[in-house]
Amino acid sequence: MFNYLRKRFTSHIRERSRRRARLVSKDGRCNIEFGNVEQSRIVFLVDIWTTILDLRWRYKMTIFISAFLGSWFLFGLLWYVVAYIHKDLPEFSPSINHTPCVENINGLTSAFLFSLETQVTIGYGYRCVTEQCATAIFLLIFQSILGVIINSFMCGAIMAKISRSKNRAKTITFSKNAVISKRGGKLCLLIRVANLRKSLLIGSHIYGKLLKTTITPEGETIILDQVNIEFIVDAGNENLFFISPLTIYHIIDKNSPFFHMAAETILQQDFELVVFLDGTVEATSATCQVRTSYIPEEVLWGYRFAPIVSKTKEGKYRVDFQNFSKTVAVETPHCAFCLYNEKEAKAKEKKGYDNPGFVLSEVSETSDTKM
Repeated sequence: MFNYLRKRFTSHIRERSRRRARLVSKDGRCNIEFGNVEQSRIVFLVDIWTTILDLRWRYKMTIFISAFLGSWFLFGLLWYVVAYIHKDLPEFSPSINHTPCVENINGLTSAFLFSLETQVTIGYGYRCVTEQCATAIFLLIFQSILGVIINSFMCGAIMAKISRSKNRAKTITFSKNAVISKRGGKLCLLIRVANLRKSLLIGSHIYGKLLKTTITPEGETIILDQVNIEFIVDAGNENLFFISPLTIYHIIDKNSPFFHMAAETILQQDFELVVFLDGTVEATSATCQVRTSYIPEEVLWGYRFAPIVSKTKEGKYRVDFQNFSKTVAVETPHCAFCLYNEKEAKAKEKKGYDNPGFVLSEVSETSDTKM
């Protein structure tokens, strides 16, 4: 019992370490860490708009609240200083004929409330600026302009965060596994992709990258070396009519990096297949990219995808997503090289071949009949 649990635990740890080694997770996030970056972090403040958009919601909301509260409190202090210098506060015992810079500012709290009312343009009417103080008029104009800038920037950042095409990409899903089987008489690697919304992606394009470690003839080891993987869709690779799930496939020929792999050896390979789908969101005209990855354990040799689209009696087309990642075992050559040799052998059977050891000797014909 103890040995069984130990084996299960060891296999679980190995599986987890294997999954953590992938560069791109199944949901498209890149697992990469930057170290010893020479540039200062100040460069991120230069492109403040992108930095704010890339922040997580908890940090963004913290900055949002801090920006407004900080500006209200800062200008509240300035209004308090103006009232203090002009001796409008009750501790100075102003005369009855005294006209303050701001009516009804009696302390720091009332100055903060006036700052809030000014910046968000509430205007209750109880506190207001008089014409006696040019400093107060200038401060009112400056706070109004700065308040509009802060309000525009922060509200625009939140709106842009909500409407980012990155969220649209979450409604594009790939099959859990990739499969390898025959399609059109050729050995292919197939992946299924679906659009969960009825709105289309305009100008969609699908391609892939095979990431692996290679050693050059010069002895240099290249980690995460990228090899282009061309995917084909029967409907065409450009401007896909992406209203129903599509099955994309890569032909495993002599130019494919999968050509020398076999059903018995694919699990021993060290690679990661990253699949990309680029398109333009129909509603916002913003471009988006969806990506996922497959490691050798997620590539099933000798399987095909189960049917997913059917037609009802009412004439409607129905997509059953219960079968989206379901696979069915089919008869498949255990390697692309074997299929290639099998086709060559069948082609040679239909041809005739000369025997190089056969010598044709010419026989002269003689006639025994004499005239």
